[in-house]
This record gives sequence, structure tokens and C-alpha cells, in this order.
Amino acid sequence: MSKFFDAVNHDVLMVRLARKVTDKRVLRLIGHYLRAGVEVDGRLQRTTQGVPQGGPLSPLLSNVVLDDLDKELERRGHHFARYADDFTILVKSSRASERVMASVRRFLERMLKVKVNETKSAVVKTNALTFLGFAFKGSRIVWSERSLQRFEHRIREWTSRSWGVAMKERIRQLAHYLRGWIGYFGISQTYDTVRHLEPWIRRRLRCCYWKRWKTRRNRIRQLLRLGVSKRDAILNGLSGSGCWAMSKSPALNQALHNDWLTVEGLPSLTARWAHIHYPTTVR
Repeated sequence: MSKFFDAVNHDVLMVRLARKVTDKRVLRLIGHYLRAGVEVDGRLQRTTQGVPQGGPLSPLLSNVVLDDLDKELERRGHHFARYADDFTILVKSSRASERVMASVRRFLERMLKVKVNETKSAVVKTNALTFLGFAFKGSRIVWSERSLQRFEHRIREWTSRSWGVAMKERIRQLAHYLRGWIGYFGISQTYDTVRHLEPWIRRRLRCCYWKRWKTRRNRIRQLLRLGVSKRDAILNGLSGSGCWAMSKSPALNQALHNDWLTVEGLPSLTARWAHIHYPTTVR
């Protein structure tokens, strides 16, 4: 739906709220919330439609409006899924999909006063569908290519060698993002991708450590401190190879091994993925 949160009709919303909420004080308070206005260029502008984006009440109010859509689709016997203002309807044929799309558009525009976003609305086969960051390949649910690209872009940001932040803080923020990402996208049935992402993330972190150690003397000292033999520490510390090449060296992988990075706070994507898919066998 086109800018749904900005375009919610206040009258439509209040009528539907009044079906369940009988306390007029509550309804009056919600009305004040909706008409509180927004600040534009330092001046307050009254709002005649829409719900405040980012407000804790807005998702609930949007669901109140779209509950009628859910009920209508259930009445028609459609298989569908909806999250906020994103929804998909499953039908058996292209002819049926065109008919359903036209009728649902009429229902939204006439009954709920909501305009359909034509650029985001389409009739596609299931294998070409993306919904909430996921795609569907046969009977499997996988994250979409765009979701994976966004993930890799964020990882590059968190592990950028030019980001001047302490490694402890870098890993803390990276770990927070990784836990949230795998918590959402972990239902994707794509273990091979997870298995390849994890060593890539670790290598980027090792690269950051090597860059932070800066001088040859300090690199040798750090390698020795982390258990690398004197010979290997000197050979690697004096190496003129770049950070990315050194991040794959046996000495640096021995020093900053997987268990060491785990102790530092880096979560394992593969372990968390396995726990989601096989919760009774993974501890």
C-alpha cells in the first residue's frame, strides 16, 4: 500500500476503533494523538490523516484498519499472509490472480480509503515472490538476494578497517547485529550460505586486528602473546603483505582462532542456525 502509515484515514480508523472501544475518553485521547501534528521546518503542522511513524501505538492502529481486509480475505476463502501493510495472496492461476488483485484493490480504496502502491504490487509466480525479505524456492523458504546483499553491506561497515573504534566495541556492535539478523533470517533453509558467511566475517575481523596492530614490532609482540611460535611471529610480523592477505595466514589464524573470537564475543552463525532448525539436537 502506498505510504500506508501516512495515509490512514482518521474517520475510517475511529469508526473501527469504536466497534470495540466503548470508553469515549480513550477514543478522544487517540483522536488527540492522531491530530497532534508534526514539526516541519520548525513549524507545527496539523495532521488530517495518517498515524505517526515510529510511534508505539501506530502499528496497533494500522492493524485495526487492516483487520477488515483480513476478515474479507478470510470470508472469500483466500490463502494469504500479512505483516503491517505488506501482504501476499496465493491463488491457483494467473487469471484468478488478476481478478483477485482488482477486487482487493477496489475493497481497499472504497472501504478503507487506502491507495494501493502500484509499483510494489504485482502478480508473480511463487518462485519469483519476495515477502518480508524472504524468497521461495520450490518448497523451501530462503532469504532474498537483496536481503543477503544488505547483510553483506552491513558486515563490511562493521568490519571496515577505516572505522576508528576499539575492537571490543566493534565486536560488541557486530555481535548485536548478527544475533538480530540470524534471529530473523535463521528460518531460511540455506545452510551452505551461512557456512560460507561465517569464515568470511572472521577473516574480516582478523584483517581489522592486523591493521590495528600497525607496526611490525607490535605485530610480532601480539602474535607471541597469543601463542604463535617465535619463528612464525617474526616471519609474519616482518611480512610486507597487505592486511587482507595476512588475514588468511596460518599464524594469524592460530593466534585469532575461532574459539578465541567466540570468547571475545563473536557469535557463531552456524551454531545459531542449527539451533533454530534442530533445537533438540544442538545445545
